[in-house]
Amino acid sequence: MAKTITLSIGGMHCASCSAIITKTLMKMQGVEKADVNYSTEKANVTFDSEKVGEEALIQAIVARGYSASIAKDAQAEEGRKQAELLHTKKMFFTSAFFSIPAILIGMLFMEEGLLFTGFELPYAAFALFLLSTPVQFYAGFQFYKGTWAALKNKNANMDSLIAIGTTAAYGYSVYLLFIAGAEEQYFEISAVLITLVIMGKWLETRAKGKTNAAIKALMSLAPKTATVIRKGKEFAISIDDVKKEDIIRVKPGEKVPVDGKVLFGDSSVDESMITGESIPKEKGKGDAVIGGTMNVHGSFTFKATRVGGETTLSSIIKLVEDAQSRKAPIQRFADIVSSFFVPVVILISALAFLNWYYLFDAELSFAILIAVSILVIACPCALGLATPTAIMVGTGKGAKQGILIKGGDSLETAHKVTHIIFDKTGTLTKGKPEVADILAFGKKKENEVLAIAASIESLSEHPLAASIVQYAKGKNLKIAKVHGFKAHPGKGVEGKINGMQYALGNQKTVGNNIPSAISGRMAALEEQGKTAMLLCEKKTIIGIIAAADQLKETSKEAVSKLKQIGVEVHMITGDNKRTAKAIAAQAGIDHVFAEVMPDQKASSVKELQQKGVVAMVGDGINDAPALAQADVGIAMGSGTDVAIESGDIVLMRNDPLDVVTAIKLSRMTMSTIRQNMFWSLFYNVMGIPLAAGVLYPFTGWLLSPIIAGGAMALSSVSVVSNSILLNSKKI
Repeated sequence: MAKTITLSIGGMHCASCSAIITKTLMKMQGVEKADVNYSTEKANVTFDSEKVGEEALIQAIVARGYSASIAKDAQAEEGRKQAELLHTKKMFFTSAFFSIPAILIGMLFMEEGLLFTGFELPYAAFALFLLSTPVQFYAGFQFYKGTWAALKNKNANMDSLIAIGTTAAYGYSVYLLFIAGAEEQYFEISAVLITLVIMGKWLETRAKGKTNAAIKALMSLAPKTATVIRKGKEFAISIDDVKKEDIIRVKPGEKVPVDGKVLFGDSSVDESMITGESIPKEKGKGDAVIGGTMNVHGSFTFKATRVGGETTLSSIIKLVEDAQSRKAPIQRFADIVSSFFVPVVILISALAFLNWYYLFDAELSFAILIAVSILVIACPCALGLATPTAIMVGTGKGAKQGILIKGGDSLETAHKVTHIIFDKTGTLTKGKPEVADILAFGKKKENEVLAIAASIESLSEHPLAASIVQYAKGKNLKIAKVHGFKAHPGKGVEGKINGMQYALGNQKTVGNNIPSAISGRMAALEEQGKTAMLLCEKKTIIGIIAAADQLKETSKEAVSKLKQIGVEVHMITGDNKRTAKAIAAQAGIDHVFAEVMPDQKASSVKELQQKGVVAMVGDGINDAPALAQADVGIAMGSGTDVAIESGDIVLMRNDPLDVVTAIKLSRMTMSTIRQNMFWSLFYNVMGIPLAAGVLYPFTGWLLSPIIAGGAMALSSVSVVSNSILLNSKKI
């Protein structure tokens, strides 16, 4: 039985670590898929629970030298990350406490120092040995641990580069001091390198925390307590103790604790952090309220319908977390490069050492410094962070605006979209059609036609049905009992009233047996963008009911903006061609799929996919197959759970303009990823030759290991910072 779990992983230091863990998991019997994300420090693992258990997966990771556990809720994960940040900070300051005096002694009080004061400190080399040793083996122990974990998997990672480089400098200095008896040494170089690398990790961890600002903001929405009414008395209880069916009172200025439905009272509620909609929504009896939103004015009492992990807020947090853990396809490039990069760098470092020492007769110390500089500057951390940090910021930025993107793969595909198909009802239109015209034929009167139609439609769930029933009730017409009710998707409904068979639907219900006079009346209504339905008594047409569904206020603007960014817009509907073209013309859409049965929508998407990358936008159960078929499925948040599950992107505000925003956001995020990858690769391509000393014969300029270490540390921070800049960009 296939099962997916999310694991929290500790001890990863670079993209190579995630590659090691991925390889370890994929070798296990029963594991079908493993996505290990270095930036989020999580792994999504899909496995056959009958072949392998959760504990076995965890132990396999632990055996490689990392920590692993089942991921907890967002707040617990945030606590774990804060603890890790504090530990890294502690290691940095401990390392700096010893390395700063070491570098000052090396620079100021030794003859070979850059800023030698003329005063040589007695036993300076021994002092440097004492200062650098705690840094090398206490603060730097994490690099040895990581190297050993990689070696057990016959691999190499960032820790390998740091461990080899600093050990070479430290070990050579020990040899010079205690065996060769020379004053020359490089203790401060190894100490400072380790300090700079840890500093880089600390800054990187802090910066990564900012990429997760959206999750933190969402978590902060959840109130701590709720005022419940039990046995006629009010109690303030912990949010964790709220149960379904609890009656809860919310006063002005308080947050709604959980999801529910208003029983009585009127108010306006600010839902901006959930939906991105800035204008507060009026709430009254029967209206749904969302946990975490802010009650602005009045007070109301509501019944809890969703609590704990079932609430909308919890679902959004989980969705965003999952999205940030799922890799974008472009990440595979970075993973492949990282898997080969470290061994290649070690080889280059060894070759550079041999060339300088044997071919160019350089001193041993010079050749060692060259090798160390190459090892340190070539760390692939920046490349490993290029994609996931941008994905984290991009999905978080979308969540703040009510656009929930389910993963890096969805975000990446969305930027390639060339064609978009909008479902009509409830997506481009308001989804609340109103009866506009009633025509009666023969001996029937308009109210009789309306009463019969409303009686049949009272058993239907179609939006048009609700509008007819509501209109009839508004006229105080009697809703008769219907027997033998049947719904025919894409056609209409039928049933018996007082023994007489009736049918209501489109022309497919009647076939071609439509008198020309009636056909002409229908055509006139449909050309006005109205949906005309025929009412038949047995096989005789006795009336027409026409309903009009108005376009959403932003539909036309959304279509126009999509065209401006080079996306071809289509509309799909079960309506006949005349009505479909009229609605499409109002929205500014030139391409229409009309008279499409619900089970044919996916085929229409497939047909269009032959021309390019297709996004489907819908909100109903009948849209689910098309949403799944499309390269990118975009579901309206007010739609059915099935549609939302099938979609890759969910629009909480149900606003067509958010389709434009989602595509622009994906393009901006992909642009940032490409920038990150370019600079991280450019940095390595330029840095390695400089560290190898290619300019030294011509200019005498040599890249110091300390400068190389600082550059390496700052490269990762710069990539994360560039990703964070996404938050400040306007879409």
